[in-house]
Amino acid sequence: MSVEMSKPVPRPGILDIAAYVPGKEHAPGVARVYKLSSNETPLGASPKAIEAFKTVADNLGRYPDGQAVELREAIAAVHGLNPANILCGNGSDELLGLLCHVYLGAGDEGIITEHGFLVYKIQILGAGATPVVVKEKDCTVDVDAILAAVTEKTKIVFIANPGNPTGTYVSVSEIRRLQAGLPKHVVLVLDAAYAEYVRRNDYEAGIEVVSSNANVVMTRTFSKAYGLAALRVGWMYAPAEIVDALNRVRAPFNLNAPAITAAAAAIRDQAFIQQAVSFNQMWVETLTQALEAIGLKVTPSVANFVLIHFPEIDGKRAADADDLLTSRGYILRAVRGYGFANALRMSIGPEEANRGVIAALTEFMGHQA
Repeated sequence: MSVEMSKPVPRPGILDIAAYVPGKEHAPGVARVYKLSSNETPLGASPKAIEAFKTVADNLGRYPDGQAVELREAIAAVHGLNPANILCGNGSDELLGLLCHVYLGAGDEGIITEHGFLVYKIQILGAGATPVVVKEKDCTVDVDAILAAVTEKTKIVFIANPGNPTGTYVSVSEIRRLQAGLPKHVVLVLDAAYAEYVRRNDYEAGIEVVSSNANVVMTRTFSKAYGLAALRVGWMYAPAEIVDALNRVRAPFNLNAPAITAAAAAIRDQAFIQQAVSFNQMWVETLTQALEAIGLKVTPSVANFVLIHFPEIDGKRAADADDLLTSRGYILRAVRGYGFANALRMSIGPEEANRGVIAALTEFMGHQA
């Protein structure tokens, strides 16, 4: 037996995939650390969700509901949907992976945009297909560029709307135009992880487009506005045929019982979500104005983070700012892997963290606080 075959070997291409690297969490030597790198909500979870989570403690020996009926019905009630068209997953990441597993194979292509969520590329490659990266325009998805990239090999298109790490969005009219221009066998995935935060009249998360088309799906998450990142809960709204296909290959108990119960309580507490959204909107505006006032460029954001661009000047670049902020306990996200070599993404944090970053960057840019 050859040396190469003396141990298990992944299929070709797997070891060429660059693993996803989360935002850093630690600032060595700093007593108080504010993690502003993962777009988590500073308000945490709804108290009702926390109480619901605790009620499951006495039944940890039992398997969860493999169909997540309670959660699907709660989602359906809030959004006016048919539970049969909802599929829940271990974070929306699982659902994105299942879509690639089901609809992609060797020789196929999946279209992503240059600043899109890194997981799309990983999942396309993991399915043995080829990612096709198209340019964005002003940090925003370019529908014409996507349509121009479609070939007979295209099987899936991923759109983050709003975008991450840009915070920009695509209007519903442009999404409709994209869907109309795609071949009917191509799956259009609208990843609306930050939809709860958007307050724009021309934005629609995807429910309307999914409801009227057989090749569109929308994914959502409980990790952002709902504050349940630790539980890993995502959901998808899709045509019945797509839900059926994914159900055939997903794990039988892919969502745990505490996650199902807590997420159902969280989505029913829309008053708490409105508090979180209002807090976020105020601080996105405040941070943007404050950072622009000291000479930094901020990409207009409708999400719960801002993308901050730094000068191409020695000592004033993103890496320099990152070092200073980390030394003071403020952890932001470097986004070189997303095509922004000289920018940092800052999640909206608690008031003291937001003010602390403003003060630190004001000093960094040579302004008086």
